[in-house]
Amino acid sequence: MSTKNTYILGISAFYHDSAAALIRDGEIISAAQEERFTRIKHDPNFPRNAIDYCLREAGIKTGDLALVSFYEKPFVKFERLLETYFAYAPAGIRSFISAMPVWIKQKLFIKEHICKSLDYEGPIIFPEHHHSHAASAFYPSPFQRAAILTLDGVGEWATTSFGKGSGNSIELYSEIRFPHSLGLLYSAFTYYCGFKVNSGEYKLMGLAPYGEPKYVDTIMDNLIDLKNDGSIKLNMKYFNYCAGLTMTNKRFARLFGGPPRKREGKIEKRHMDIARSIQAVTETVIMKMAQHVYDETKEENLCLAGGVALNCVANGRILREGPFKRIWIQPSASDAGGALGAALAGWYEYFDKPRTIPGNGADLQKASLLGPAFSDDEVEKYLKENDIPYKRMDSGALAKAASKLLAEQNVIGWFQGRMEFGPRALGSRSILGDPRSRQMQSIINLKVKFRESFRPFAPTVLLEKAHEYFGLNCESPYMLLVSPIEETKRISRSANDTAEGFDKLKVPRSEVPAITHVDYSARVQTVKREDNELYYDLLSQFYKDHGCPMVINTSFNVRGEPIVCTPDDAYRCFMMTNIDYLIMGSFLIDKKEQPKEKLRVGQIGKFEPD
Repeated sequence: MSTKNTYILGISAFYHDSAAALIRDGEIISAAQEERFTRIKHDPNFPRNAIDYCLREAGIKTGDLALVSFYEKPFVKFERLLETYFAYAPAGIRSFISAMPVWIKQKLFIKEHICKSLDYEGPIIFPEHHHSHAASAFYPSPFQRAAILTLDGVGEWATTSFGKGSGNSIELYSEIRFPHSLGLLYSAFTYYCGFKVNSGEYKLMGLAPYGEPKYVDTIMDNLIDLKNDGSIKLNMKYFNYCAGLTMTNKRFARLFGGPPRKREGKIEKRHMDIARSIQAVTETVIMKMAQHVYDETKEENLCLAGGVALNCVANGRILREGPFKRIWIQPSASDAGGALGAALAGWYEYFDKPRTIPGNGADLQKASLLGPAFSDDEVEKYLKENDIPYKRMDSGALAKAASKLLAEQNVIGWFQGRMEFGPRALGSRSILGDPRSRQMQSIINLKVKFRESFRPFAPTVLLEKAHEYFGLNCESPYMLLVSPIEETKRISRSANDTAEGFDKLKVPRSEVPAITHVDYSARVQTVKREDNELYYDLLSQFYKDHGCPMVINTSFNVRGEPIVCTPDDAYRCFMMTNIDYLIMGSFLIDKKEQPKEKLRVGQIGKFEPD
């Protein structure tokens, strides 16, 4: 098959969150994480399934690709590993023996692997890791010019970089290099508090408001040297990630009063205070970095990417406290988004193509709805083949039915349109609930998600009503900004309210308690009709019927599993949890009507904790 269009495939793989993305003449056509197809959370393997989906979505084969772009330089990364092991020898021998076979067999020879796996003979490029992050942040943004800040654990050598984008080019000015890394510092505390690295950082962020910042001085005096420009150096005497198989060591444990919390162990007040303290330090560092980037670039707009850019609390502070007028964050900010950035760098930089933006404030990310969709015919075929009782409804009746069910305190699995690209459900693969309910947070956490009770839920709110509830002066379509609840919607704390720790959960704090965190904040998603028509209509119907312009929106999955991708994934999750109704395409599926032999509630939660 020949084509006049220029197709570029971007790939990220072999660390965590492998993904593929496809662009056509600069337009993002498709993007997806490999985990959604294999059902292995954070799947790091070569994203063959995601690649096949991207090609299928465009109706092309690998022979139609003009370019493949891999998101980092494997040989430079290997150089860093070798230099680090030699510097710490013989301490890192166990880690070295563990890492080398897979590098020599697979990770080092990426070009050969791509050519063989895809039967591809065209050009392949390797942008640097942080350049791919920068490209994923700037090129889809609504800005013609912007400062760029990327922060993560580590790429090849860089852990943080900044620069600016203009038109179709990106220039990165400066970087912080391994082992000094804000991302790895945060991950060290993630590990110490008993959560999984590269997966549980958002749990640490959610735990922070339950504690007090008692350990800030301990961190600043012992672990990190922070300069006024936001640059950092870590005291490596307390960390083990350079040469060992853990993030922290015994010296770190002594500093914070005990060994790391065991996975699934009791969360103590000490852990809450540690979480609050490292979150406070992280925000301080990021704010200093943002100010320095502004001082150096003089740009009004800021683009963010890298795993640390998923810290939506810090993002909210940048937005509220400046110095930038506007910010845009890549919704798939971690390594998965590197696939998209690598592809875009191929179009704008390798092929030197001009870049145009809409000019109306809209970005080029297509609401990040870039994954597979399933037609009503496909959904109905699945339902019939599996003898699943259902009721078919038109879109208007569907929104009215969903509104009524939510108000009756039912939990709804919502499966519509194209799957989201990135870690957040944005109204296509979502679990929905009534935010006015005082019980809904614990119901969804314990009976549906099978996860920790302290985890907060996010609201999706009609864009035009967001200002009434939240301190936002902009859109937040990707759920990457935390905002305070407006004072007029809060419930004042009584003088005798002395709740501490998880007891804070029992105290309602606003008119929408299920989405109000214990610090009177919420991780907000705004939605407008042109981005997601049916989801917007549901919110409008709920507002019309019940006076509330928002719903709880959490990802359609349970602990230990990726977000659902297919109708089968959705039905399986529905039947193995206490979700009351599943709305999939035009079909309403009632749990009470399902065959009893299909019910296995709770089974899906018995995976390795994440």
